[in-house]
Amino acid sequence: MKGVKKGWFTPLISGLLVGVLIAVAFFVNFKQLNSANNSKLGANESAAEKTYVPPGKLDTYYLFASGGHSGNVFVYGVPSMRRIRTIPVFTPESAAGYGWTTETKKMLGKFTWGDLHHVAISETKGEYDGRALFATDIQNNRAAAIDLKTFKTVDILGPIPNLNGPHCAAFVTPNSEYIFLPTRFSAPIGHEYADVSQFKEKYKGVMGAVQYDFNKKKLHLAWEVMLPPWSYDLSDAGKKTSNGWAVMSTYNTEEANTTLEVGASQNDRDYLVIFNWKGIEKEVAKGNYKVINGAKMFDPVKTPGFVYLVPVAKSPHGVDVTPDGNYYISSGKLSPTATVYDWKKTFKAIQNKDFQGEARGLPIIRYESVRHKEVEVGLGPLHTQFDNRGNAYTTLFIDSAITKFNYKTGKVIDKIPVQYAPGHAAAAEGDSVSPDGNYLVSLNKLSKDSYLSVGPSHPESLQLIDISGEKMKMLYSAPADPEPHYAQMVKADKIKPIEVYPKDTKRPNSVWKEKDAHIVRHGKNVDVYGIAVRSHFVFDAKSKTPDVVRVNQGDKVTFHITNIDLDEDITHGLGITSYNENMEIQPGETNSFSFTADESGVFPLACTNFCSALHQEMTGYLLVKPK
Repeated sequence: MKGVKKGWFTPLISGLLVGVLIAVAFFVNFKQLNSANNSKLGANESAAEKTYVPPGKLDTYYLFASGGHSGNVFVYGVPSMRRIRTIPVFTPESAAGYGWTTETKKMLGKFTWGDLHHVAISETKGEYDGRALFATDIQNNRAAAIDLKTFKTVDILGPIPNLNGPHCAAFVTPNSEYIFLPTRFSAPIGHEYADVSQFKEKYKGVMGAVQYDFNKKKLHLAWEVMLPPWSYDLSDAGKKTSNGWAVMSTYNTEEANTTLEVGASQNDRDYLVIFNWKGIEKEVAKGNYKVINGAKMFDPVKTPGFVYLVPVAKSPHGVDVTPDGNYYISSGKLSPTATVYDWKKTFKAIQNKDFQGEARGLPIIRYESVRHKEVEVGLGPLHTQFDNRGNAYTTLFIDSAITKFNYKTGKVIDKIPVQYAPGHAAAAEGDSVSPDGNYLVSLNKLSKDSYLSVGPSHPESLQLIDISGEKMKMLYSAPADPEPHYAQMVKADKIKPIEVYPKDTKRPNSVWKEKDAHIVRHGKNVDVYGIAVRSHFVFDAKSKTPDVVRVNQGDKVTFHITNIDLDEDITHGLGITSYNENMEIQPGETNSFSFTADESGVFPLACTNFCSALHQEMTGYLLVKPK
């Protein structure tokens, strides 16, 4: 080529080659990136398909999650993870008039809040039976029962004597004979005064055994067990071959009386408490107890042979019995291992008195004699759930993950990250004798950057995980506010809720026809027997103004209102403007509230639940004549 300097062509060709290579590399990388993004998008689409419940279809499971210091229970549908109901339990809830009606005000008593820690579905032969849901209030020493036909709290027991912080109610025996409530805080019995310097001498732990009458819908305290001054945490009842026994975790066996963060972490091991509840039940029936503050207190030291200790890594939280009833699994929060214990070996060790000493008069079973496997699961193990293939799923608080392992072989199979710091997990039918093995929900204590910011206080999160295959797959993340401590997931077809309260003409205080609505006056007591129907109230059918109630200042007024709309989903409410009174009346239900008309004047009444096109017109008046 004339006019071209020697050596110019070579770098030009080289530059072109480099440009082509860069372009090819960019194209390849773009293609790979696009492929990866498409793969990720495909995975997200696949997850979305698995959680999508289209209009006209219903979820497969109910998830009942504790609402922590809200005092409520949150109800989700699975797999959609849609929150479908809030059940008020230990805290007033104006949306339902809970805490204003006569019945709910009586149940709540003097308390205006609760810390609802754990929930438990009633069982028959170790299977969730869908009849009732139980819960505890750790702060005010109460237990509650929720009727799953109506999704309403029907009874609250407490404060229960001698207990201080019943942490766990997910501890229902296989036929719902008992709900066990181990106390988290040791204290002097009966709240008697004793300085913490007398902790080892005057403070005690207590476990309460509560029964529920399914016909009367009432809870009652059957008996209690006196325990050493330790902190008692989660628990589980034996199943099948281990039925009649139960196990609970405990910490602070150091008996530290202050700054437990350090004081309760001195010993290398704490204990699991193994107890024969059927044996204790028989002893109490024979009169082997002492009445303390109205409770029948059984002392396992004075009557040995019913309560034993098993060493566990220090500071344990959860302890869980496998579906086959042959093993129980626990771990210390400060150890990276989970220990699988063998029930048969436990019974044999008890029979042979294979003990390694005693603590506070209770025999300590030799650890090596009952251990089945020690499994390296990760950092901060807390709680374990199960599938139907012999696998366990343990939450890891520090690792922010869940480990899957076979509890018979001890082989670790998989590990999945969650966002973040999981406390508990709930598998489909996971606390029963026959888990379904398809879904697991991780109850995470932190969410950080998972959702749109709402200020310094973030919601917690519930993450739905597919556990049907060898590898776990993340499907969905749903916010929960406030903290869900525990949850149970039950097949939807096991729950048989009513849609309308049955018409019962013999129900106290009910009125079923408009013409029968009336007002009764006895001195300063005024009872209103009225009806709510789309779209008006009738309080006094014989009056020219049937939607007006006239009282005198100082009268005690009680409204008894029956919703005579017997159509599904037509709920009425009754609120009194400026009088701080409100209640919900569901289809076919009768509800009541009482108050003193201490302020004179004219006060509008209104339906507080949108019920029809003429909902705005569904009003009336309370006229309070001055003295």
